[in-house]
Amino acid sequence: MPVSNEELRNRLLQERAYLLEQLTRSGENEYRGAGYGNHIADDATETFEQAKEVSLQRNETSLLWLVDHALEKFELGTYGICEACGAPIDRARLKALPYALYCLDCQAQIEQRR
Repeated sequence: MPVSNEELRNRLLQERAYLLEQLTRSGENEYRGAGYGNHIADDATETFEQAKEVSLQRNETSLLWLVDHALEKFELGTYGICEACGAPIDRARLKALPYALYCLDCQAQIEQRR
């Protein structure tokens, strides 16, 4: 069954709310300087956890940008159009990844260049 634009827009809005909540929560975790513990293993664990949190926060920030960009495209009437070739993005792809920027062919070309 094909997914409607309204369903996709609602999913994007839900994803946006979730990401904002996650970023707010991760912003509440303050930096605790590594290297001040009683044991080197504790310091290493703390450093690892901080690096993991930074990585997750960067990923969530990137996803939030993609979601916001997709919502802007709804407003402009260009949602579901590949940003590289201008062809419609397959509905199944949008259902799986509602913030997709490119059709499958263009995405594959971009990944091959990397």
